[in-house]
Amino acid sequence: MRRPVLVASMVALVLVGALSVLLATRHPVSDATSANSPLVGRPAPPLVGPYLGRSGTFDLAAQRGRIVVVNFWASWCVPCQLEAANLSTVAWAERHRGVELVGVVFNDTVAAALAFAHHYGSLYPSIVDRGGVLANRYGVVSPPTTFVVGPTGRVVAYLVGPLGTAQLEGVLARVRAQGS
Repeated sequence: MRRPVLVASMVALVLVGALSVLLATRHPVSDATSANSPLVGRPAPPLVGPYLGRSGTFDLAAQRGRIVVVNFWASWCVPCQLEAANLSTVAWAERHRGVELVGVVFNDTVAAALAFAHHYGSLYPSIVDRGGVLANRYGVVSPPTTFVVGPTGRVVAYLVGPLGTAQLEGVLARVRAQGS
């Protein structure tokens, strides 16, 4: 009777050891992929929506002259959870440098989105996309998807996947240098 318990214990110990090695040596989540979109180089589609958890409405057109990072996200999206702190870091660092970051809640409930924003301490506003109208307008099929709109109102970058802080800062530096 003791032999099967000993064998099971040894198997479990080997599995835990292998899992520990795997987790310790795994590569960190990679940055988002810069992708092609028919919107890049064109005027950004209208983006207007009610703020999540507060009164008022965000209107992209009112941001002309600023760089606007538009990030489509959802509470159920694991990569969105991975990038949440990075987006807040950039929003805080860029708050006085002509950059506005706005989230767009993608295919999610308001309650779940509010809980997500509260849990991750979001330092930028998000808007509610009722009925997926904004996602359709931008061609978004899954989160996280990010568009960078230059000061002239044109889409200058399209990124799919979780953003890293350095990656987003690099995109913003490139947009500033180009004066887009």
